[in-house]
Formats: sequence, C-alpha cells, structure tokens
Amino acid sequence: MRNLTLITLIALTSFAVKAQNDVGQTQSEYVESTPSCLAFMQHSEKKLHAKEKLDLCQLTAGKAILIVNTASHCGFAPQFKTLESIHKEYKSQGLVVIGFPSNDFFQEEDNEKDTAEICFVNYGVTFTMLSPVHVYGSEAHPIFKTLADKTTAPKWNFYKYLVSADGKTVKHFNSRVKPDSVEFTNAINEIL
Repeated sequence: MRNLTLITLIALTSFAVKAQNDVGQTQSEYVESTPSCLAFMQHSEKKLHAKEKLDLCQLTAGKAILIVNTASHCGFAPQFKTLESIHKEYKSQGLVVIGFPSNDFFQEEDNEKDTAEICFVNYGVTFTMLSPVHVYGSEAHPIFKTLADKTTAPKWNFYKYLVSADGKTVKHFNSRVKPDSVEFTNAINEIL
C-alpha cells in the first residue's frame, strides 16, 4: 500500500511539473507574440455618446494609428467621409483611425448626442470616435501633448497624425491636407 501511495505521489508531482512547464512555455510564447502598446496610448477613454470605455492600448497595440482632432461644424468636416474610406481600406493592413472631437476652436456641438448624430448619421463614420477632449494648451489630453512634443499641436480642426506601430515615426498633416491626397496616401503606405 505504501508503494502504491509513493508511486501515485511521484506520478502526480511529475504531472504537475510538466503542466507547469507547459503553461510557462505557453505564457512565454504568448508574451513574445503579443504586440506592445505605445506608452502614450495607455488610456481608457469613453466612446462618443456612450457609457462604454475603450482601452486604447488594446485597440492600437502593434498597429499604425491615424489620430484626428475633429469638429462637427468645421468647414473641413466633409473629411469625415474620406477618413471613413481610409478606415475601411486600411484597417485590414493594421491602421487604426481614431477621432477626438474637440471644441477648442469653437466648432463642436455642446451636446455629445448632437456630435454623434453628425458623425455617425450625417457622415456614416464607423471608425472609433471618442468623447470630446482638449487638444492643445495646458488642458490638452495627454495623447495630444505627446503628439505636440513629437511634432506640433493642432492649430485648427482636422489635424491628422500618423504614428507608426513602433512609435518611432510620427507625422502630422494640417487641416488643408486632404486625407485622399497623394501626399497623405503615400504617408499611410510608408507607415504601414
């Protein structure tokens, strides 16, 4: 009986050690294959006119990012349609488009519901839109502070920032650069 107990104990210990090694290998492989998140994207933000928060780190890890400060009543608002086209064309290639509404230039709705209606209904936006934030000055959202440090702060609505997946390349484009221009399309292709 004693030998049977000893054999059972040895077998269970061996099984536990093997299982632990297998789990350790799996976790190690998972860590190596999981893309990392850029430090300045480690935020959770509320989606536009929703209670749901979005983990921007999880959304953008290992992907190139197009960040745009938007405003519903800006003369550049028709760029929403082209940004949506870019989202649809390049999302499978690893580009994440994120819109940050802002009233810093006094052209955004006061009510998020109205902003959402303009974006989602009027322009058919399906790319990620977040709740309004400040995009320049001392109250700027940390993402825009980082973008300003790396390039320049937005001087108007619809400034576009392309960030490579590794964060080493950050390019900015002012409002007048159309998202379907050759210059902008080339920049997207280079960053991917």
